[in-house]
Amino acid sequence: MSVTVGNDKVIVGSGTHLYEVVQDWLKLPENIKFGYTHGIEVDSQGNVYVFHTNAPTCVKFDQEGNYVSSWGDEYAGGAHGFLLNSENGEEFFYLTDCNGRVVKTTLDGEVLLTIGTPNLPDIYDDERKFVPTDVAVAPNGDIYVADGYGQSYIHQYTSSGEYIRSWGGNGKEIGKLSCPHGVSIDLRHDEPEIYVADRGNHRIQVFTLDGQFTRIIDENMDMPDNFFYYGDEVYFPDLHSRVTIFDRNDKLITHLGEDQQAYKQENWPNLPLDYFRPNRFSSPHGLCVDADGNVLVAEWTQYGRVTKLVRIS
Repeated sequence: MSVTVGNDKVIVGSGTHLYEVVQDWLKLPENIKFGYTHGIEVDSQGNVYVFHTNAPTCVKFDQEGNYVSSWGDEYAGGAHGFLLNSENGEEFFYLTDCNGRVVKTTLDGEVLLTIGTPNLPDIYDDERKFVPTDVAVAPNGDIYVADGYGQSYIHQYTSSGEYIRSWGGNGKEIGKLSCPHGVSIDLRHDEPEIYVADRGNHRIQVFTLDGQFTRIIDENMDMPDNFFYYGDEVYFPDLHSRVTIFDRNDKLITHLGEDQQAYKQENWPNLPLDYFRPNRFSSPHGLCVDADGNVLVAEWTQYGRVTKLVRIS
């Protein structure tokens, strides 16, 4: 659902989840141009960080969208997954670089840990590459890496980067994965669980923290990318042109900005700029929800696109 009201305000959503659309709210300096805007996060102070494929890859803005700083030239071209994680009162980023590494940094880009190709010769060699797309961190500090564009495995490490185990591998069977594009830790229930956006199989697979399969979620989605938890709800960008919100039982609350024609267009996701409309998404790739319940959406398109949905109900 979307409507236009007085003063040309555009509203999307339904029921208890209505949002006013705000476009072009981030003020980039002239020397920085967004590439593919793959990730977006908000820190505890309300600052917004966008992770995109042009240099510098991480751009920081204040709450009003004013430019603050930037860093990360070394991830240009490969910038992809983007997680902000709080650990003992401090906040850190976990980045995935499609050039074959996962990096933990401070909020200003200082590198603290790097994880490269796993030493697993049965899985990786000169032809079979490690191409990570997302990362998650469990309450005990264990790190989970999704090799979404490589060999379709999930790899588990200790907080210091020591290898523990792997599961998955390419396939359609239960427990197998096809482009596990996103991985996240769900803390909404008594026991933490791992949600995997099994994008190529058009489903979410849920696992225990030691990689044991528990269930599949395959309704009201097409190509889930990754996850963000806000209260008892889970939000996820669906690459096929919408944002989806589920309740604590993974039942649909609403879709936001759905456009069932966008991903069917020639040259998608790199559509001409005049195709884009305020109330429709084309290729949502990353999102986060701020402390006020506003949804920030980053899209996979060559010029980048970042939209703010301001919660009004």
